Amino acid sequence: MSKKDKIDPRQHSRLVVDGLAQAPSRAMLRAVGFTDEDFSKPQIGIASTWSMVTPCNMHINELADRTAAGADTAGGKSVIFNTITVSDGISMGTAGMRYSLISREVIADSIEAVVAAEGFDGLVTIGGCDKNMPGCVMAMARLDRPSIFVYGGTIQPGPKHRDVVSVFEAVGGVTAGQMSLEELREVETTAIPGPGSCAGMYTANSMASAIEAMGLSLANSSAQEAISGEKKSDCEKAGIAVMNLVKRGIKPSNILTKESFENAITMVIALGGSTNAVLHLLAVAHDAQITLTLDDFTRIGSRVPVLADLRPSGQYMMSELIRIGGIQPLMKTLLDAGLLHGDCLTVTGETLATNLKSVAPYVEGQDIVRDLDNPIKPDSHLAILYGNLAPEGAVAKISGKEGSHFRGSARVFHSEETALESILDGRVGPGDVVVIRYEGPKGGPGMREMLSPTGAIIGRGLGDKVALITDGRFSGGSHGFVVGHVSPEAATGGPIAIVEEGDMITIDAKTKTIDVELSSEEINKRLLNWKPEPPYTTRGLLSKYARLVSSASLGAVTDIN
Repeated sequence: MSKKDKIDPRQHSRLVVDGLAQAPSRAMLRAVGFTDEDFSKPQIGIASTWSMVTPCNMHINELADRTAAGADTAGGKSVIFNTITVSDGISMGTAGMRYSLISREVIADSIEAVVAAEGFDGLVTIGGCDKNMPGCVMAMARLDRPSIFVYGGTIQPGPKHRDVVSVFEAVGGVTAGQMSLEELREVETTAIPGPGSCAGMYTANSMASAIEAMGLSLANSSAQEAISGEKKSDCEKAGIAVMNLVKRGIKPSNILTKESFENAITMVIALGGSTNAVLHLLAVAHDAQITLTLDDFTRIGSRVPVLADLRPSGQYMMSELIRIGGIQPLMKTLLDAGLLHGDCLTVTGETLATNLKSVAPYVEGQDIVRDLDNPIKPDSHLAILYGNLAPEGAVAKISGKEGSHFRGSARVFHSEETALESILDGRVGPGDVVVIRYEGPKGGPGMREMLSPTGAIIGRGLGDKVALITDGRFSGGSHGFVVGHVSPEAATGGPIAIVEEGDMITIDAKTKTIDVELSSEEINKRLLNWKPEPPYTTRGLLSKYARLVSSASLGAVTDIN
């Protein structure tokens, strides 16, 4: 933007409240607390994802109030509004999980609708669960008005270092005879002690870190506990900071660049983050009109190591990373090593390098984040695989602990439920490759997460003995030899649709391949005889989503022509 350009901090709200014809608008707003003075102030929408649906979001009403107070103090007029959330942890393993990824689009659409309709000049979004976080950022990118994202914060660990994944894995432990029902109940009643997002480097903490690295959050917004003074202060500062962006005319399009997305990918890899980050970053890039592909994850992953020993494959939780300084010292390390783009603009109005200039290194003796010369894994744990099973790509999460190569016999299931039943009953054993299909974006519909099956596999002690592949996706809490996002999906006639019981499947994280050991002639013959499954439903949101949604390899977005 040229210095000569005059910035109008009320360019949107004045269309709604100024002038004779807008008297009815002002009358309506007076009823919700506007005064005469408020009509001359920039209006700041505060998108709150508060609900009592899940502990991830149960505290966000207070955070929204704090954010609004910050914006008002800085000369704005805040307006709080709500959007929905869907709990993955509660709906996991049920038909309700079909709505989880769909909720990302509903959230983005609803924020876009309110902000555009009401004429807000700036926006602060506050998210605390896996899908409302990318949904918030997708809306920010679409609207392109001065915006900041605030993370609701991580939950504190339960007793004995437990979290929600401990409960899923305990279920598998019970069926394997390694845990009693009384012990399961003790885990169940203590694992989740209060508000905040799931405790490991699962999807919420992965996305919070990625969003901060992209420049859309204030420093350490991703690394604060939900119930903390730091998080309350973060909200107040965000309200003040968005007014600075409004006055300076700094929008997401000034912040979101190819380089800022590369910074986000780098952080997800260094932290050992969730496969869902791949899906969500592709979707955010689509809304920001930035070209980002699966191959960018491979390119960046070849030079970025995994440094943080965090759950699910590691030992530590986000609250423990917070106590040694959060992600800022890691960002400084990566910047100094030339692995981050320091010239990217951020919501502070300064570059990433400027923000990190005075950040101190981690304390001596900590073993949560390793040095660059002693990585947990020298390259990315997120492997983008191609082959005759996934011509458009698949996303594997392979930490290295389970090895880098797996060859086994296919056990084929047309739903998550049937696969889980066989795993819990002991009908899946060492050397099997569990194939769960018709769970993709269209076929599910909704691309359900497979935490219940992967948790059961780990709980039964089969984490390094069984592989699982799916056109669905995985929870950030999943670990083991798992491959998701197989594209094209079964519902559209992808090769995963014609795998038969007993077919040999090879997965190789080093060569980045995933293949069924069949000739191309046999694959084509089976595809010619393949018939699609009937749709899950022909009515309502699920049906609408199935008709609109793109391939997972494109981010599973719903507005591609």
